[in-house]
Amino acid sequence: MSARSTDPSAAPSAGSLDIVLVKGGRTKIRYPAEVVSDDGDRITVRASWAGDGARDFGFVRFEPGDVFTEHYWRDRWYAVKEVRTADGTLKGWYCDITRPAVVDDRTVTVEDLDLDLWVSADRSRVLRLDEDEFAASGLAERDPEAAAAAVAALDALETLAHAGRLPGAAPH
Repeated sequence: MSARSTDPSAAPSAGSLDIVLVKGGRTKIRYPAEVVSDDGDRITVRASWAGDGARDFGFVRFEPGDVFTEHYWRDRWYAVKEVRTADGTLKGWYCDITRPAVVDDRTVTVEDLDLDLWVSADRSRVLRLDEDEFAASGLAERDPEAAAAAVAALDALETLAHAGRLPGAAPH
């Protein structure tokens, strides 16, 4: 995957596009989103919860009506998603460890690398997630450089979260 398009006409304009999350070489989920901003390095979109019904993770519950403001970078190995209820109440931030985003005029495509981070709205809980899935994925054997970049991205996000400086989140 190319991290950045060199064709300026490939950058999306305001409007809608699809977010495509790829895992294991297959599309895991595809959903529509509205472009909020794009500075050439980071594209920010807004989307409604795309899951079927509610999903309770134990530490947070995503449900119909939730609004995600999602930040994707063309040069960073993660995406940060601010999650709010339909009435605007902040639930927290869900961070996916991914390869850098590939953006064109119709899609933002990222490859999910199994690691995730959750930061609660009050920032009292910072949880590393799915490290067992990451270990079982075999990425470290298939692509050691990508595995190292993924772990470094998770470590960096965790450090930023504890410092109250999570990218895409207002400082506290």
